[in-house]
Amino acid sequence: MGILGDSLDKAAENTATRPVPKSAGAQMRFLVKQHKGSTKAVAQLLGISQRTVERYVKNQIKRPRKDLAARMEREVRRRWQPKVRENAQRRAAQTGGITIETRARFGFTAAPGTTDDGRIRLITQHLPPAYAARLFDAQAAGAPEQQLQNIAAEGLQEIYFKDSGRRADGLLVEFTDIDYVELDF
Repeated sequence: MGILGDSLDKAAENTATRPVPKSAGAQMRFLVKQHKGSTKAVAQLLGISQRTVERYVKNQIKRPRKDLAARMEREVRRRWQPKVRENAQRRAAQTGGITIETRARFGFTAAPGTTDDGRIRLITQHLPPAYAARLFDAQAAGAPEQQLQNIAAEGLQEIYFKDSGRRADGLLVEFTDIDYVELDF
């Protein structure tokens, strides 16, 4: 995925109420449980043999290779506490909204006589629930990264740059050259 999609995933992971399993055996047992006890499905998911999965489950192997450890960690985080994530996303989409912190280049299309040169800005802004809902819906629908960026740019344009319609009436904002984006809800 892209930078904004990854930030949405990371923000959802941060809503967990219990810590993610740390040991290789605990992570592997969790993955096997998620796949209804199928060590074969977990082996295919991680790209290892079924026997290796069984050995991790029985704690016969305790220290995975770095690449396998990273894959296991990623898959466990992706599946950890789905109901908690859904509830947090629903709250953000209905009442709480989403906070975006970014350092990126913002270009403008504005009224004649004003500058439209893009500038790097560091912005931390709370976006209303409507933009959070649009971001979650677009991500769930498998929208490309550019569409997610356009939704975030529109939210920043309306809330930050136009001050919710109180200024800069004809302003259009472009969200480019993203250095980083962090989201929280």
